[in-house]
Amino acid sequence: MKFRTLAAATAVVSLAASPAIAEAAFSRTAAPVEGESELEGGSGIIIAVLAAAAVIAGIVIAADGDDDDPVSP
Repeated sequence: MKFRTLAAATAVVSLAASPAIAEAAFSRTAAPVEGESELEGGSGIIIAVLAAAAVIAGIVIAADGDDDDPVSP
């Protein structure tokens, strides 16, 4: 056999076998949780406040740019 033929056959076999190998993988289970987190939804408020501050800052910067006087007459 030529090396090219052997390499092509190996590639075909590996491509054909990969879905079967992936299907045989074990399913993962969740670990038991002893206590729940007390920070439920706290970060959503912080993100909303930061987004509102960014919008207000953008409006102020856009509205404040009218003081450019022309240099040439």
